[in-house]
Amino acid sequence: MSRSPYELSAPPEVLARLHPRLRTYFGPVPAGHVGRGEGVFGVVGTPRRWLWPVLAVFARDSVVFPVWERDVPFTVENRPARVRRGSGPSLEARPAVRAHRTFHFRSGARTMVDAITAEPDGLVDHLGRHGRVSARLRAQVDADGPDAGALRLVSTHVTFRVLGRDLRLPAALSPRVTLVERFDDEADVQRVSLVLAAPVLGTLYRYEGAFRYEIAPDTERG
Repeated sequence: MSRSPYELSAPPEVLARLHPRLRTYFGPVPAGHVGRGEGVFGVVGTPRRWLWPVLAVFARDSVVFPVWERDVPFTVENRPARVRRGSGPSLEARPAVRAHRTFHFRSGARTMVDAITAEPDGLVDHLGRHGRVSARLRAQVDADGPDAGALRLVSTHVTFRVLGRDLRLPAALSPRVTLVERFDDEADVQRVSLVLAAPVLGTLYRYEGAFRYEIAPDTERG
């Protein structure tokens, strides 16, 4: 992968404002290599237990999990991949970065899977092992202020793939994903915060924590 999905979709002037240590994370993962990170999430999930049956449905495809835990150790692995989208003559495999985030909950390890692609109208995050839920993302990097150099990704709409077709949710019903990745120079760690919220209902799911990250040879795949 010569250019990452972020480099293919975000304007160069936006990426130029990224903290230098974040450019490795959002840059390309070379062939034969893997991006690996390890850290701790301060919180994961939601304390609103009435949402857990709904989250359990999405847990089957490794999207989110019905939990509410603190101080959860986790690892992340980013690998170059290809995601097949479209149908019929328009079916194509797009370059992507596929992430596996493994949460070590008290009840056992669970892995969240997603793949980021660059598409004609921007970044798209395909959630879960089968990518049946997708969020189109808008990228922003502040030049100054408390989040200077951090990457903020906000979903503009969410689609569900049903019987080979993408069904876009109306804006009034669509949940919003907000992901912020920033580098903490003082602690020498990368900090991440994700919030999934919905109109009227508010926050449905979140996680936030810190980790260290590097690109290394992918010895697991020979």
